Amino acid sequence: MSRTITIDPVTRIEGHSKITIHLDDAGRVSSARFHVTQFRGFEKLVEGRPFREMPSITARVCGICPVSHLIASAKACDDLLAVEIPETAAKLREILNLAQILQSHALSFFHLSSPDLVLGMDADPLKRNLFGVAAESPSLARDGIWLRQFGQEIIAHLAGKRIHPAWVVPGGVSAPLSPEHRDFILEKIPEALIRTRRTLEWYKEIFGNFDAEIRTFANFPSLFMGLVSDNGELEMYNGKLRFVDATGRIVVDKIEPRRYGDYIEEAVEPDSYLKSPYFKPMGYPDGIYRVGPLARLNLVDRIGTPLADEEWAEFRMLERGATLSSFQYHYARLIEILYCVEKIEQLLDWPDILSDHVRAMAEPNRTEGFGISEAPRGTLMHHYKIDRKGLMQWADLIIATGHNSLAMNKGVYQVARYFVHGEKIGEGMLNRVEAVIRTFDPCLSCSTHAFGQMPMRIQLLSPEGELLDEVKQGAD
Repeated sequence: MSRTITIDPVTRIEGHSKITIHLDDAGRVSSARFHVTQFRGFEKLVEGRPFREMPSITARVCGICPVSHLIASAKACDDLLAVEIPETAAKLREILNLAQILQSHALSFFHLSSPDLVLGMDADPLKRNLFGVAAESPSLARDGIWLRQFGQEIIAHLAGKRIHPAWVVPGGVSAPLSPEHRDFILEKIPEALIRTRRTLEWYKEIFGNFDAEIRTFANFPSLFMGLVSDNGELEMYNGKLRFVDATGRIVVDKIEPRRYGDYIEEAVEPDSYLKSPYFKPMGYPDGIYRVGPLARLNLVDRIGTPLADEEWAEFRMLERGATLSSFQYHYARLIEILYCVEKIEQLLDWPDILSDHVRAMAEPNRTEGFGISEAPRGTLMHHYKIDRKGLMQWADLIIATGHNSLAMNKGVYQVARYFVHGEKIGEGMLNRVEAVIRTFDPCLSCSTHAFGQMPMRIQLLSPEGELLDEVKQGAD
């Protein structure tokens, strides 16, 4: 008989979700879906608020990547002001964003995914965690903790605190960087490079042990999207949008942020609160694309820092065209950590990085603003409309995790079809279904804005536990 397997919750990710796997009468997987089960609705909550509050409000979308929302939101507000912020402020924002990407990538790789890589997909789940990694590979665990702490320390030294800082504001930043804080960060750069390169060498030695996972973890042709600089280098703060196909061929290039709507449309799935963007010229659902570390390394012409460029050249040798297996998000994440460390050092050595001219002041000069930057998980888009008093009338937040929604669902089905068999369901099979989601490192609290039709049941019980009333939405 047909049956349904439910994985609830999906573990070692940020936010709440579940996976349902449907088996046919022969025990073969007929379908599999990734459901995001929480709804937060920040796009509606901000309506009526003064636009200058948006960076601080949207930073509260998530405690994992508040800096990413600060950056994208402030850029949208800069656009509303129609100002060009001081160059020092732009570079300080860039450093902050790179530190955010560094610490978030370290969290994803070392804390959430390394248990599968160090201990194996079939390891005892009671040991398959960070404590198990520390027991099996203490040096790797220490490197992960150190690198994440370093990224968070940079954020604290620039912005005043590690989580939900208010330092990034419309028009720039609220205070300059001090010489003491600059020197503190620079002193730690050599150690950060050593620990990152050591981890990269370890990963390149072990990923060949996961051949079946590499072949099946969301390994399919798709488009890839991200920001690039004018000369095609990796760009995390400014830049223009580029799409490439599965061969690495550029499909569209140099898309200005305010034109993103010409190429990206959003669909709403009935069984998830996660919106599903797609490449508009190809339609839904054919216009599937991916963002994040894997996409960024697939679409750039070079990275732009010496050590990361060397690693990127090795990475590109994995495939003749784009690297398609989402398993290699792990590899790309480590290369980006290396880039972040190198780029932070370059920016801190810029002659005017200590300038006190860090903010441009203005009143709103536009009623529509766009802010796009790269977050740890991919391209983050904030699009605002205000009235003449500067009050928010409308907001659209397209979160990196949302861009990957269609790809995650396709990946779940691909992995389940290969590993899950109805005659005997092993824990390791189901862990692989979860692990393909972990490769994308989804941040679900950030991205749950769609008005879906998730099944919901509300029960009213008496003090004695008697059911007094019940309301149901959707299927049981």
